[in-house]
Amino acid sequence: MRSIDLNADLGEGYGPWSMGDDVAMLGIVTSANIACGGHAGDPDTMFDTLAVAGKNNVAVGAHPGYADRAGFGRRIIPMSPDEMARMIAAQIGALTSIARLASVEVRYVKAHGALANLAATNAAVAQVFVDTVRQLDERLAILAISGTEIEHAGRSAGAQVFSEVFADRGYQASGQLVPRSEPGALIYDPAEAADRLLGFLETGLMPVVDGAPIPLAADSICVHGDSPGAVDMTTQLRSRLLAGGVELRSFAVTS
Repeated sequence: MRSIDLNADLGEGYGPWSMGDDVAMLGIVTSANIACGGHAGDPDTMFDTLAVAGKNNVAVGAHPGYADRAGFGRRIIPMSPDEMARMIAAQIGALTSIARLASVEVRYVKAHGALANLAATNAAVAQVFVDTVRQLDERLAILAISGTEIEHAGRSAGAQVFSEVFADRGYQASGQLVPRSEPGALIYDPAEAADRLLGFLETGLMPVVDGAPIPLAADSICVHGDSPGAVDMTTQLRSRLLAGGVELRSFAVTS
């Protein structure tokens, strides 16, 4: 039986403001990328999300991004390599510390938003990200967008790297995601998302908006928890994958 991980970006509320339905999503996914207080999240939101993940045996990863709450971490902020490293380290450290209070282990790291997109194409930024994670804890795996510089940097450094594709995002022939400002960037129809992913799992080829399907590798499928209809999409995707003979399990071993 084939197997794959189903992950979501969660814990993206702040104070009294919630973002998405984390409790419902944590009953569906097998891994959760939890905001660390940069683009979103705060100590209480982190703890609550970690606690539910632990109860549901969902693997947990840190999801650091640009410290830009107003832009939800989706805008590039000019930074020196040292500044970027400290920003990433502070966020991973925050989630790791809160995770100890929740008796949950952080097992991997995934870059968020503009930081992830920049690291996908910029080898120097990808190296900063990977080096920072490795300095903090070499046991931490890296979840990287398939076919990107961060994936290459992680493997070159000897890190445990897992590749992901997106259920709810469009792809370009370059392998990069379609910018959110452009047509075809977001997929809202659960049936369309499931059809595309089942076809991808059969062929290894991902449809793109500007050419023939491209080869990608995937250990994990991501659904954005803040997207409208995320719970419905993830529920239907899980159901279709299981019906298609695909086992859902995290790439990270859970206790």
